[in-house]
Amino acid sequence: MAESVYKVVELVGTSTQSWEKAAAAAIERASKSLRDLRIAEVTDLDMHIKDGKVESYRAKVKVSFKYEG
Repeated sequence: MAESVYKVVELVGTSTQSWEKAAAAAIERASKSLRDLRIAEVTDLDMHIKDGKVESYRAKVKVSFKYEG
């Protein structure tokens, strides 16, 4: 088996509905410019609050993909 190298990038996805949708948004966007996505790890969850109400959910996600360069 050939050896492989993977690169990890950190992204922040946002959603007005949920943390799950925020994480999914980050992966969906990453998949448009990165190939061979392998693993995604949610590392942090938070919310943006305005006037005492949740305005948006944010998910910080580490994504790995096969490094070819």
